[in-house]
Amino acid sequence: RKKEEEQKNDKWHRIERSRGKFLRRFRLPENAKGEEVKATMDSGVLTVTVPKQPQPKSEVRAIEISG
Repeated sequence: RKKEEEQKNDKWHRIERSRGKFLRRFRLPENAKGEEVKATMDSGVLTVTVPKQPQPKSEVRAIEISG
C-alpha cells in the first residue's frame, strides 16, 4: 500500500491518502456458513455478511428431588 502524507500549520497543511490493495483475515465461528458469505462495497464501505447456523435449543425439563 502506498501512503501519502502532507502536513500544514499557519504556513503549511497536511493531507493523508492511502491507496492500493488491502487484506484482512479473521477466523469465523464454528456455526458460520462459510459457503454463504457475501460482501458488498458501497461508497468505500465494505460490508461482509456471514450467516450462522441456528443453535440447537436447550431442552428444559423438570427434575424431581426427593428427600
